[in-house]
Amino acid sequence: MKFKFLPHTADVKFQAYGKTLEEVFENSVLALINRICSDKIESREKIKFKVKGRDLEALMYNFLEEFLYLVDAKQFLASEVKVKIKNKKELEAEILGDSSEEYALEMHIKAITYNEMFVKEISGKWVAQVVLDV
Repeated sequence: MKFKFLPHTADVKFQAYGKTLEEVFENSVLALINRICSDKIESREKIKFKVKGRDLEALMYNFLEEFLYLVDAKQFLASEVKVKIKNKKELEAEILGDSSEEYALEMHIKAITYNEMFVKEISGKWVAQVVLDV
């Protein structure tokens, strides 16, 4: 399982899973995109970016905020995500995806929050929990 959605009173909460730290970041984006659009996104364009964070939670926050920027400002939806993480504070991302104009958007995500957020290793696997403001 790459991710699952959890009950939350007003917003959207999910946990993403991965065998590696990189995989849990990649699966977090897939969960975010899943709430925005359930259609299969084509891989027609490639975007690269870098983000930094003081710790894993800040890195996750900044990473997902960059995706919200791509959705809102660039009308871009991700279909595939590959990340490289250095020193648990720097991340390079390569994203394949398509223009959101080609798809029916189901939910508007206002922001990523630090509320209940964590990124940690549990029993040899990585887990991230994120709450999205909708």
